[in-house]
Amino acid sequence: MRLASIGLAVLFLAACDSGQVPSPADRMSGDVPVDIADAGLVALHGEGLVAGPESFFFAAGQNEVEGAVAKILGEPTGRSEIAECGAGAMTITSFAGELSVNFQSGSLVGWNVGASAEGEGDKIQIDADVSVGTPLDQLTKANGYAPIEGSTLGNEFALSNTMGGFVEDGKVAALYAGTQCFFR
Repeated sequence: MRLASIGLAVLFLAACDSGQVPSPADRMSGDVPVDIADAGLVALHGEGLVAGPESFFFAAGQNEVEGAVAKILGEPTGRSEIAECGAGAMTITSFAGELSVNFQSGSLVGWNVGASAEGEGDKIQIDADVSVGTPLDQLTKANGYAPIEGSTLGNEFALSNTMGGFVEDGKVAALYAGTQCFFR
């Protein structure tokens, strides 16, 4: 009887899911994108971001993420507290290059990046087949591209199941991943 109880406990624990946060084993096995960016770049991907040699998955601590990104892009250009977000209260920290990094309860939950002034976005790279400014005809051929029909936010699209974005004037105007404070 005791062995059966232990077996059930192990089975229940194995069935637990930590949500969207990759396990350390997944990170080490290479099942999750964890490319090391150039020491002078911030690389954005569908599971978080990489700032130089430091990789942060969604759920990483706000202070650590902000500090690492600031080493590359400079101090934040702004910080907003949004209590009325549909996803729950959110802190949005803005950086040069039109990068916004989203946090809830002190944890990284998302990012979005838009078109920036000439040269400002040079230290930001996107781990996808597209980037801000990609023409619509190239976007529609990208791996995982799917338009989001009926979006109330405009010409919106998904890239696989981890990233999305918007098209304006025939080109990608913004990209995002994770939790956003979009009012649909």
